[in-house]
Amino acid sequence: MNNSAIGVFDSGLGGLTCVKELNKLIPNENIIYFGDTARIPYGTRSRETIMEYACQDIEFIKKHDVKLIIAACGTVSSVMGMGKTSAGDIPFTGVLLPAAQTACSVTRNGKIGVIGTAATIRSGAYGKAIRGIRPEVSVIGNSCPLFVPLVENGFTERDNPVTKLVVEQYLAPIKKEGVDTLILGCTHYPIIRDAIADYMGEKVTIISSGEEVAKFAFKLLMGKDMLSNREEQGTNTYYTSDSAELFEENALAFLGNSLNGEVHKVGIDELISAANQ
Repeated sequence: MNNSAIGVFDSGLGGLTCVKELNKLIPNENIIYFGDTARIPYGTRSRETIMEYACQDIEFIKKHDVKLIIAACGTVSSVMGMGKTSAGDIPFTGVLLPAAQTACSVTRNGKIGVIGTAATIRSGAYGKAIRGIRPEVSVIGNSCPLFVPLVENGFTERDNPVTKLVVEQYLAPIKKEGVDTLILGCTHYPIIRDAIADYMGEKVTIISSGEEVAKFAFKLLMGKDMLSNREEQGTNTYYTSDSAELFEENALAFLGNSLNGEVHKVGIDELISAANQ
């Protein structure tokens, strides 16, 4: 057993979809969350900048007593791939492989769609992961750069005309290809899942990368006998590189009625310092 916390980080609030699922699956675990809201979005940055930010995020998470680090960010997961990270001896996972594995197991016609940030799609990482599992599968990807701003600014209702228009614009090429499975390759996207599902139709299975990595983390910790034996409910501790007040206000859209924890602001200088130590 291990009562240390689970560390989760993302470029903003999207990783809270993973936190929400972790709270459901293993409610007695403590979670440390960092959202780099001052530097969002990562998806429009260069590979070098994304790697620099990700390493700083990981080093900040490592300053806390954590037993697992989750990159709940599709961009970071895609750019880093399955290679070595700065997590050291602490188990590490991104969202890419868990989502790819699930998509490969559920597709019926062998056509999988992937949507994500520009950096995620440009990396081709989902296609490589999927074809590494099932070489015969066709992967159709498209970047959706406006989805994150829509979510971060509250355009999340399924009937919002702006959201519906943007969803149709981005998903029309994927729908035309006849996919039966769609990976939401950014953890922001489940917040507009209803609008996406409405457009794609009921025959298309929607895969949430945040939900799948939460399941993966649970199985990993259980397999390593690292689950907490705490009987009471765990707590969440949130850190953000921008306003704590804005983070708390917007986070409720991702988590529901309660944060179950406190929010603290972290300066960019502290992130850089953590990475240089």
